[in-house]
Amino acid sequence: MTPLLLLLLSIQVQHSTADSNGVKIHYATYGKQDGPLIVMVHGFPDFWYTWRDQMQVLGDAGYRCVAMDLRGYNLSGQPSGVENYDMRLLVGDVLNVIKANGREKAIVMAHDWGGAIAWQVALNAPQMVEKLVILNLPHPNGLSHELANNPGQQKASEYARRFQELDSHTKLSAAALAGWVKDPEAKKLYVEAFERSSLAGMMAFYQRNYPRPPYQQGNETRKLTMPVLLIHGLKDTALLAPALNGTWNWIDDLTLVTIPEASHFVQQDATEKVSRTVKSWLGRDK
Repeated sequence: MTPLLLLLLSIQVQHSTADSNGVKIHYATYGKQDGPLIVMVHGFPDFWYTWRDQMQVLGDAGYRCVAMDLRGYNLSGQPSGVENYDMRLLVGDVLNVIKANGREKAIVMAHDWGGAIAWQVALNAPQMVEKLVILNLPHPNGLSHELANNPGQQKASEYARRFQELDSHTKLSAAALAGWVKDPEAKKLYVEAFERSSLAGMMAFYQRNYPRPPYQQGNETRKLTMPVLLIHGLKDTALLAPALNGTWNWIDDLTLVTIPEASHFVQQDATEKVSRTVKSWLGRDK
């Protein structure tokens, strides 16, 4: 995306907040006011801006795109204490953003940690999820199976052990966290966003919610009935592709798209393909 387009999108985007039981959740909005609502949930280390290309494509196609900052990140509230990053509260943040936009349900689109939250939103509040789009975060059953049985996934997840150390946030910096961002103009915005963020809050996601050894095989028996689009960049070195196996057993209506040339941040590595795929998939029932 060119610097000019970055500037244009930043002007067109509107900023708002939702109250989530006393925690402010910031979100950026772009697109048709009364269009179908898409709530976009980022991962680590990221912020709402990761969805800029998808917001442009889907917003111009008539959707109302609402991209959140997770708690702890950028302009959202940053409560102290690991307990304030419990999955139950993270799910509540997404639901409260939907409600703040005056809707009873939404299309939920999410990546990485956002994906982990979105799976739980869909499992625990299915009545509020019209459709689900997950990028590079396998179904909970698939990931737990690999953690319990696949030494490769166990090794790939060793970074989480470091993040679970109570002083892990002291070993991070905004500049280092933005190291993965390729666009130099975007990287500047990422560094600024991470300087505003709570590094301890970022680590609390892992300390409170990420599985610890000895790993246990998950057995989520609730089957999702809403349509699900799962997109996975196959060069992801943290979330390995074998965790996708069996996904069709836990979802009634699954579309699985793999992108061989893309890595973990698939929405930026293959931005045009991701945007085109999501737009086409969402429009299939129109």
